[in-house]
Amino acid sequence: MLNALTIDVEDYYQVTAFEQSIPRSSWGDYESRVVRNTERLLELFELHDATATFYILGWVAERFPGLVRRIHEAGHELGSHSYWHRLIYQLEPREFREDLIKSCDAIQDISGAKVKTFRAPSFSITKRSLWAFEVLAELGFEIDSSVYPTAHDRYGIRDANRSIHRVETVQGELWEFPMTSIGRGPLTVPISGGGYFRLYPIKATLKGLHSVNLRGEPFVFYLHPWEIDPLRPRPPHGSRISRWRHYVNLASTEAKLTRLLQSFDFASVSRVVSQHNRDECNGHRLSLDVAESETVKDL
Repeated sequence: MLNALTIDVEDYYQVTAFEQSIPRSSWGDYESRVVRNTERLLELFELHDATATFYILGWVAERFPGLVRRIHEAGHELGSHSYWHRLIYQLEPREFREDLIKSCDAIQDISGAKVKTFRAPSFSITKRSLWAFEVLAELGFEIDSSVYPTAHDRYGIRDANRSIHRVETVQGELWEFPMTSIGRGPLTVPISGGGYFRLYPIKATLKGLHSVNLRGEPFVFYLHPWEIDPLRPRPPHGSRISRWRHYVNLASTEAKLTRLLQSFDFASVSRVVSQHNRDECNGHRLSLDVAESETVKDL
């Protein structure tokens, strides 16, 4: 079974945990390592014949257009990760729309490829920001992969549908490929990647992801380029828990990723969604009654 491999292309100083102490106006002052780390990921994916979706921050795309071209020329899918890495539920719909257009314009102008899939910074499409689906549908996006069916202090919809499903909006339909979690009812364990991947023993991760495939469903895996870089600078910012989440087990991530690539078959989000049995998804529609929302009326 094909599973979705995704990379959120941002640098170590652009994470949400540091946004209060590293203003966006100072991003250019920090040593960038996003190119070298992303190129290492490209090498690993080529070695293991894996194709991925790279959700690229528009700010990164504009400053490193050669990286965007290399990703595209290697046969990977290009997606948007917004431009400024701002949490969706902290934005007005108009602000989100403008940010999204700016991000897509940057990626498309460089690559010539249409951007049709999106991932919100820090999975910030939550119950507070379901209006974002309206904006995505309006702008022609076909797939979103932002909803995390779990509980977290910054993101998550605990009772969200865990399977690939269609989202209906006034502006049209799109597919949601939610982040992968296991468990029953409200007791869910997130296993999609990132900090969870770094924290859990690799055998536990492989077993959990295999269980998803055994029930006939693909999983989606995500990682950031900085997570394979244990020698990267470590700004003394963020809370103690944020720093722990950010730095835990960086030294072992690449070896774990290699095990993962050896254990499963991976493709882009669009390919996995198109291959998935859509008939099974018809019973899992999420109807969004956002037409009456004051925020959507402001679009």
